[in-house]
Amino acid sequence: MESFFIRYRNVLVLLTLLVVQIVGLAVQVRRTSAGSNSLDLQDGAGVRLIRLWANAVVSPPEKLIHQAKLGAATFWNQYIDLRHTQQDNQELQKTIDRLRLEQASLLEDAKQGQRLQALLNFQEKYIYKTVAAQAIGSSGSDQSRVFTIDKGSNYGLKPDMAVITPDGIIGKVREVFPSTAQVLEINDQSSGAGVILETTRIRGILRGNAIGQPQIVGILADQRIQPGEKVLTAGGDLIFPRGLPVGVVEKIVRDPEPDRDGFIDVVIKPAAHLDRLDEVLVITATEARFSEQQQQDLATSEALKGPEAAAIEEQKKASAIMAERLPGLIDPNLPPDQQPLLDSSNPSIVTRPPQAVHPDRFTPGGANQAAPGSGSPTAPDADKKAATPGATANPATPATPQNPATPRRKPQP
Repeated sequence: MESFFIRYRNVLVLLTLLVVQIVGLAVQVRRTSAGSNSLDLQDGAGVRLIRLWANAVVSPPEKLIHQAKLGAATFWNQYIDLRHTQQDNQELQKTIDRLRLEQASLLEDAKQGQRLQALLNFQEKYIYKTVAAQAIGSSGSDQSRVFTIDKGSNYGLKPDMAVITPDGIIGKVREVFPSTAQVLEINDQSSGAGVILETTRIRGILRGNAIGQPQIVGILADQRIQPGEKVLTAGGDLIFPRGLPVGVVEKIVRDPEPDRDGFIDVVIKPAAHLDRLDEVLVITATEARFSEQQQQDLATSEALKGPEAAAIEEQKKASAIMAERLPGLIDPNLPPDQQPLLDSSNPSIVTRPPQAVHPDRFTPGGANQAAPGSGSPTAPDADKKAATPGATANPATPATPQNPATPRRKPQP
């Protein structure tokens, strides 16, 4: 070590002097905010050059140490210290699943509440007695359109009762059990319902086809039937009341059988959603069911009907008394069969019209008495007068009528 300092003594001394001089300058020199260096103390506040150099030397290692500390803390917290993370994730996942189920349940309850509210409003306004039921199962076959409801004979259900919704008809009850029943939909091939087209008033039978579409079968081709026309129940099948909506005409198909060329099948788009059934109504009685207000109106009408009927009866009695007091057309001196009101014989018919007092050529039968334009009687009349001597002419009826407008001719010699 001594040999090093002895050997490089001059160089070390020079370097030491240079460092001391530089440090002294750095302490005296200031670096202003404009970036210039100055030795004048009256210049604006600035940073001494030595401090700037020290900051430039110390800051990078300090930054590096700080970033290394943050990285180590992050790595520890996020990758090493994860003892409870898996448990927390499982609990959070369970919470999310529970909230999703609750949300779905609430959404389904809200939709069901809306459907039930609409069904209740329709049931209150509908004039027939109905029982609300819920679809709980299906037949499980594509060829059979049958579903099960949660009401049966315990609620008064019987076979062939109509099943409807506020949108339109659904079908009819096929089989009834104590607590459940089976409903046959209108798009089944074995179903049937009497329907009528609203505009053209054409009647037909509604039943399903092989692919589950309701259609009116076996009607004559008519150009008035157009897609979009409404179809209603006709009421002739004694199952569905008259006037319930069935659907609208979707398309017209020609009958495929060759011997039925003039017949068509009308495919119907059902008004009710037959593939999405939840709540339905079963018509248990077709007698009119009125609300309290309607019943009060009927009672008021019946109460007012008694005085009106009594007044009409009094008017009839007064009319009978007045008729007895007025002179009648019955003659007490004539037998009953000759009374004027009971005489049904024909009046006397004039067999021969009366003769005219002053006949002329326009009088009926005047041509037999005189020829037109002549003043002498015709040949038959002359022969009749010659055959009856001493006959005198009727003063009221001249033998030879003459027309005063025709001049009399002079006799020729």
